[in-house]
Amino acid sequence: MSTITPFNVVLVEPEIPPNTGTTARLCGATDTILHLVKPLGFSTDDKHLKRAGLDYWEYIKIVYWESFDDFLTKQDEKKLYFFTKKTGRPYTEAEFKPGDFLIFGKETKGLPEEVIRLYKDRCYTIPMSNPKIRSLNLANAAGIVLYEALRQQSIW
Repeated sequence: MSTITPFNVVLVEPEIPPNTGTTARLCGATDTILHLVKPLGFSTDDKHLKRAGLDYWEYIKIVYWESFDDFLTKQDEKKLYFFTKKTGRPYTEAEFKPGDFLIFGKETKGLPEEVIRLYKDRCYTIPMSNPKIRSLNLANAAGIVLYEALRQQSIW
């Protein structure tokens, strides 16, 4: 692990094993901590989850949370960044710092509406030019935002 304070990627109630596995691999490659908020839509023994992470699981730091409320009550609000298609502010306007939490909702529903309302000033989106596409893949979205956060810190 590097000596740089890592970022944190948070998947709230993820449902699709390969998305979580791919995000885990991304986190391992960047020394980012992966937080998984229960309930999960799969078993962590799922073969698709394992396959997406390949043989890198030993290099991935994962923190499990029993609920989103449990996660939120234990964090500094100033370090939370929420990503949703339900806002117009692009992720490139966020000013990320090491130790921040990049939070993504479940594949089928995104983040809870009450969370978006409560943290409206901390919500960002990844702009898309084709309105016929509903949303980006969860793992792709996490990668886009995480690499922007890393770019801002001139880590590489």
